[in-house]
Order: sequence, then structure tokens, then C-alpha cells
Amino acid sequence: MNIKFRLILMNFMQFFIWGAWLLTIGAYWFQNKQWSATNFAAIFSTMGIASIFTPAISGIISDRFINAEKLYGIMHILGAVTLFCLPLVENPVTFFWVLLLNMMFYMPTLSLSITVAYSALKNSNIDIVKEYPPIRIWGTIGFIVALWTVSLTHNETSSNQFYIASAVSLCLGVYAFTLPKCRPFAVRTGNKSFTNLLGLNAFALFKTPRFAIFFAFSLLLGAALQLTNAYGDTYIHDFAKVAAYKNLVPVRYPAIIMSISQISETLFILAIPFFLRRFGIKYVMLFSMLAWVLRFGLFAFGDPANGLWMIVLSCIVYGMAFDFFNISGSLFVETQTTPEIRGSAQGLFMMMVNGFGALFGSFASGYIIDKYFTLADHSKNWHGIWLTFAGYALAIAIVFPFIFKYKHNAALKQAIENA
Repeated sequence: MNIKFRLILMNFMQFFIWGAWLLTIGAYWFQNKQWSATNFAAIFSTMGIASIFTPAISGIISDRFINAEKLYGIMHILGAVTLFCLPLVENPVTFFWVLLLNMMFYMPTLSLSITVAYSALKNSNIDIVKEYPPIRIWGTIGFIVALWTVSLTHNETSSNQFYIASAVSLCLGVYAFTLPKCRPFAVRTGNKSFTNLLGLNAFALFKTPRFAIFFAFSLLLGAALQLTNAYGDTYIHDFAKVAAYKNLVPVRYPAIIMSISQISETLFILAIPFFLRRFGIKYVMLFSMLAWVLRFGLFAFGDPANGLWMIVLSCIVYGMAFDFFNISGSLFVETQTTPEIRGSAQGLFMMMVNGFGALFGSFASGYIIDKYFTLADHSKNWHGIWLTFAGYALAIAIVFPFIFKYKHNAALKQAIENA
């Protein structure tokens, strides 16, 4: 089988697993279990908690003790077991611990999949810069297919979404053992220091003002991403409680509507080179922040009938909100750091976005929604919720251009020209 096709299949299943439940777990939680938003905030913080330390630990293991593709397979098999157990849980506390365990198995596979793919392509003398992006985009397609599968089978509020994800995780876990070998890095090149393996050397970047500010905004934008992942699907589900909306297609299949966001991602990825050349990296980051304002603001005023265009447009601008900061941010890190710490610095960037940012977004939003926007009948004031989130994003966008200062270096200029 062609190596690129094998990696496409790996990426497709990698993100299918996540797409099967990530955006619909809120509907399962609030529509099915009817547990509190505060408890749900803790549930959605599991991704952030796991992102802080488990990728580093898995990196140490794959660098020193076991092939990356084997560790990748083991993680997915264990993840399949935990996903299968989730529907059996009947209280939010136990649900938290089981999902946290699942995230501890899943989050490291995001970086392990890149390691496996890069190793396989290099060993086949294939240009990574040219060939990996078209392979990776199949991960987004897998996420979309999972959303559609769960929605069209009416499993958005059902525990079946976890069984679907579990089955695919098990398949990927077994399939991983057939992938090209990626031997431990320490075996190939000699041991690295414990400090380097943990990425602790990258923390010195916080001494540099522009990096300290950049990482702070990474955390704040990571929180925004968490808000839309956690509450977007259940927001549309709640329209079913209104007689005028309950039988409309968007309310019956909200995950399909939300999948427009992922479709948008694939389109905005293609637009990034133009925006980088035309406006520069700082303004591309700013556009991302303004897109978050639109994302939340359009949700605040949309509805599944006459206001459906606002919800759809909100999903479209999500592609700009998500891609522009993540990709331009990784480009900034890549070109503004020295070669010996670039890998650690990218890990630190991801830790701030998916780790501490996710934690901040989860806990803060859960508290605010329970305290100020949950009514006596347990319904939610979604208009107020989304306007609050839009105000948060707007405040970030206003402050950012005045605080974040940087100058192009030769590497950054060259990267933008080649983008």
C-alpha cells in the first residue's frame, strides 16, 4: 500500500475519533444527563490537563524506550477501552476521571502521529513540506465525517457516540502496528539531556518580552477555542425547546451545521499564504482575534430560521479564527527561535493553547454560565452567553496590536515568501 495513502488513513481515523464526540458531548451532557455547567467545565478541562504533561511524557518514552508507532497504537487501544466505559458512568465526578484518563491516552497521539508521519516520509525520501499538508487535511475530513455520522444517525445526545469513537480508536490502535517503524530517537542519535527531553529549555523564552506576550495571548485565544468547542452544539440543540424551531433541519442535525466550521478550516488554510504576504504575521493574528468576535457575536443573534445565515456565517469565520492564529503562531515560533529549542518551543506553544488556555476557558466559562446565565428552570440565556464571549474576544483584539511588538528576521521573511 502507498505510504501516503497509509498516512492519510491514519490521519482520517485520528481525527474521526475526536470528531465523533468532541462537539456533541455537550449535547449528551446537558440534554441527556442534565448535569450542571460547572461540572461540564471540569469535564471539558480534561483536554487541557492532559495537554500540560502527557505529550512530554510520551515524548520521553518514544525517544528512549519504544518505537513511536507502537506507543501510538498502545495509546489508541487504551483510549478505546476508556471511551467504551464512558456510557456506563452515572455521575459527573466519575465521568470526569474516566474522560481525563481517555485524554491522557489521546492527547499524546496528536504529536505522535506527526512524529510517525514525518519519519515515514523522510525514510521514503518524500518532501515533508510539500506532501504532509495534503495528508494532514484528511484529518479534518475525518473530523467532518465523524460529525455527520453521529448527526445523521441521531446519536448527538446518545451514548452511542462514544461507542463509535471507541470502535475506530481500536481499529487505529491495531492498524498503527503495521505502520513504518519509527525507532527511539535516543537509540539513533544518543541520549539527550533530561531537561531537553522535557522541553524545559524553552521556558527561557518567557524572559523575552515578545515571547512572554505571545504566549500570554496564546493562552487567551486557547480559551476562546474551548468555548466554541464546548457549547456550540448544545446551543443549537436548545432551540428544540422552542416550538417554532424544534422541527427545523438545523435543530435536528446541529452537528452537520457545526461541521461547516471544519470545512471552513480547509479553505482558510489555503488562504493563509496570501494573507501572510499581504498583511504580515502580526495582522494575520489580529484577524484571527476579530474573527472570534464575529464567531461569538453572530451566534448571539442567530436562530435556526430567519437567522440561520448568522449561524452559518459564524461557522465559516471559525476557519479564520482557528487557523490564522494557530498556523501563524507556529510560524512565528519556528522562525524566531534557535534550532536547538524549536521543537520544545512548539510544544510550549501547544501547551499554552491546548493546556493552560483550555483549562482557563473551561473553568471560567462554566462558572460564568452557572452564575449569571442559567435560569431557574435550568435553561440558558444563550444571547447573553455569546455576547459575553464576544466581548472577551474583542477586548483581546483591542489590546493585542498595542502590546505585541516584534520585528521580522530573515527567516520569517523567507518563510512568508515561501508560504
